[in-house]
Amino acid sequence: MRPSSSAWALSTLAHCPLLATAFSAISRGRVGLIRPLPASPFLRRALYYEHPGRRLCSRLRSSNDSDDNNNNNNKNNNKNNNEEESNPYFDPNFPDLEFIDYSDPSYQVDQGSSDEFVRNPSATEEETLAEIEAMRESRRRRNDEYQFETYHASVLREGEIALGEWTVFQTDTFMGPDVVAGRDERVKHVPRLLKWDKELKVVSRGYKVIVDPEAEWRVDGKRIVHEETLATANDFPIYIHRDVEEDVLGWEEEDRRHVQNTFWPKELESLDFRGPGGNMCVGKAYTICDAVPLQTNSQAEQHRREGPFSEMRTELGLTDAGMRFRIKLDYATLENQEESSVPPPLHLRTLTVCRETLDGYWPNPSDNYNHEGGNDMTTSSESTARRKNQDQIDTALFGPPGAPGGLYDPPPVGSEERAIQNYMLLDFEGGATVLLPHRLDQHHENGGENSYTDSFGWVTSLDWTPGKIRYQVDRKVLGGTKLKGLKTLELSEVRGEDADRWRPRDGGANMRQ
Repeated sequence: MRPSSSAWALSTLAHCPLLATAFSAISRGRVGLIRPLPASPFLRRALYYEHPGRRLCSRLRSSNDSDDNNNNNNKNNNKNNNEEESNPYFDPNFPDLEFIDYSDPSYQVDQGSSDEFVRNPSATEEETLAEIEAMRESRRRRNDEYQFETYHASVLREGEIALGEWTVFQTDTFMGPDVVAGRDERVKHVPRLLKWDKELKVVSRGYKVIVDPEAEWRVDGKRIVHEETLATANDFPIYIHRDVEEDVLGWEEEDRRHVQNTFWPKELESLDFRGPGGNMCVGKAYTICDAVPLQTNSQAEQHRREGPFSEMRTELGLTDAGMRFRIKLDYATLENQEESSVPPPLHLRTLTVCRETLDGYWPNPSDNYNHEGGNDMTTSSESTARRKNQDQIDTALFGPPGAPGGLYDPPPVGSEERAIQNYMLLDFEGGATVLLPHRLDQHHENGGENSYTDSFGWVTSLDWTPGKIRYQVDRKVLGGTKLKGLKTLELSEVRGEDADRWRPRDGGANMRQ
């Protein structure tokens, strides 16, 4: 058997409190705060699958305006006073402004999904509805473009490579009934995680390709292609000037198959960044997803965005300080359940922790030896340069396991029974904590009766502190057969040293829009 060691992976969720939302950010960045933020280092952002938003007031009247007016002559004073009365915010779009009042519990950001619309009295009802939908679709397209370009520029860094060390954990769920029968009776519903016997060294990158230079909408003619390959001898300084065999790193066929698994569409397009596609980025966090529809004798081929699915692969990651920490979750159905009349659940097959650096050197300094005299990249010499933040990298990627105090902001997952039977809470080296569902039920429809999963869907959380700022990103998806579709991608940011002070205290709640 490939794995060499194992560990029980069971935890129940302690319902930890949640701090009220301090800040919500619309994807296109067109946010003006009419009301100042509280004096707190805690910042929370949320993205939803529709982000049309109105143009918000971005300038407030200065307290010095009156002093400046006193220096003008009477004529200018009268003119300015008249302008002040007609446009007190000095905004060219006044009075067509939306004021954000975070103290109003009933306030919601306009996402273009309501029926509020100033109707043209001469238009028919069909024409009005068509105009409303055209307006909403235009907003969606602009957000699609923003997400597409932001993912390429911020996450993929416009095609630059990332060098990573991958740790692979394999569940015992797919190892046969005899292995599963060996679980402890007290936790028989929870899979055991078995760690592979070696780390994988992987080179990753993503870049744009042009498929239609004449596309009417600019990004419609572009796609993003991802590449992830096992490292070769030429990727390590110690081997560059040596005559070594091609398989010096000892990669096996199983290693190659694992790295070849894709967690994104073959060609990622802008429309894939809408909620049903499961792809999105916010701040320094992102998520991507791909799935394979479940095919049965009575079921025609389905769109890949809606289940039930036979396989689903999800990735969740954070990037900061020249490092990237991401987790890859590979789910699949059991073979003996695929012919059931009820959509079978998806079970976690593998969990991969990817620790990466973005400066052209490997995360682990032992992989950065210079070919001249065996010098280490972390040792000063004429032929090598010391990586200034190597100590920070060592701590952020390979330091003690687990986020301080556990998950900073545990999200709601439903009943205690559901938390125990479907979720795992795991600590990883580098001060990271991950909450994830190891079993995804697909037989509950949204809004169905007696369905405790419908109101919550599913959530995956990653808590990581690469430097002064502590991050937690929550990927929240729908329930039932639409479990690939994003409800929200939420990012919390707090100074690491202040995390305990600002830790949420209200028992766990979803972010208010």
